[in-house]
Amino acid sequence: MIEQGQALPQATLSELTADGMVTHHSDSLFADKKVVLFAVPGAFTPTCSAAHLPGFVTLADKIKAKGVDIIACVSVNDAFVMKAWGEAHNASEIMMLGDGDASFTKALGLEMDTEGFGGIRSQRYAMIVDNGVVTTLLVEAPKTFEVSKAEVVLEKL
Repeated sequence: MIEQGQALPQATLSELTADGMVTHHSDSLFADKKVVLFAVPGAFTPTCSAAHLPGFVTLADKIKAKGVDIIACVSVNDAFVMKAWGEAHNASEIMMLGDGDASFTKALGLEMDTEGFGGIRSQRYAMIVDNGVVTTLLVEAPKTFEVSKAEVVLEKL
């Protein structure tokens, strides 16, 4: 699993924007920026939809006021699902990134096999990334939602 002080791995993430599909390369997406990245096991799932994403939507202005350039949400879903989920939650300040084949999640070492739920998914986590390097990593224990909340991330900034 990636650790604090390590650079993010090379990977691609997809985003469906008003201009069409954009493929982001992790090295350029995180270069020279302070980014809050949080991951969820699945778009439109209960905790993710009721609490995790909405917390970042609510606190986006306060998080960005701490010098954060990008707040991004990643899930092992495709970019079409991520865009629809973001729109359903008025997440216009959040970059909604799809990791459809879980390559980014696996490169981080933060995948989990949910078997009956959907196969390989991401563990729930949040991280603060400064110029491509993880400065804070907050990984949830299975079936919990404590340390990766937007309020916790805001306190860490």
